[in-house]
Amino acid sequence: MTLIITLIAVGILLLAIEVLIIPGFGFAGVLGLLSIIGAVVLAFVEYGQVTGLIVLGCVILITSVATWLILRSNTWKNISLKDIISSKVDSDPSEKGLTVGTKGVAISRLAPGGMARFGKTDTEVRSRSGMIDSGKAIEIVTTDDSKIIVKQID
Repeated sequence: MTLIITLIAVGILLLAIEVLIIPGFGFAGVLGLLSIIGAVVLAFVEYGQVTGLIVLGCVILITSVATWLILRSNTWKNISLKDIISSKVDSDPSEKGLTVGTKGVAISRLAPGGMARFGKTDTEVRSRSGMIDSGKAIEIVTTDDSKIIVKQID
């Protein structure tokens, strides 16, 4: 009987690990199910029909209670992340003081996108015409929402 109880406990533990820790249905879940099924089959074979049905009923009850505990909202609140992301996607270029005609330097190769420095502000830009090598002087031609379009100046 100790083996049956151990198999049930290990099976429920493996299923809980599968649900809470390991994403998907994989090795731990399969082993958990096999362990529980093995315990029920062993109870039927070793102790007869009455004991087998009692073990099956206990497994169903314990699994139901464990599932209820796992799926309760408080359980998920305790293990879920609580960080709030307060940052925004790249802001409007005018908020950074970048307007049409502002001159800067490409700090990476623009092929056609890359990074540029305007004064002390580094930002992502796109080249209007082809590639611009790093270190070349550039000028803002237009801004479209958060996109900055530049051209090389000589």
